[in-house]
Amino acid sequence: MSTALPTAAEALTVPEVMAALRISRFKVYDLIRSNQLPSFTIGRCRRIPADALHNFMQERMREAA
Repeated sequence: MSTALPTAAEALTVPEVMAALRISRFKVYDLIRSNQLPSFTIGRCRRIPADALHNFMQERMREAA
């Protein structure tokens, strides 16, 4: 699995978000449930837009500053 951040046009799987943020599956779903990380489903598959992940990370960096 690649550790490079994806381009904005991609839709990421939960495991890809887990790897990018180095957090657990439970935490990814917790962020989705709390509307901190936007996502959508295709059938039974959950996808997170790459730009949503980038926005999430930028927001956390602003909060930390």
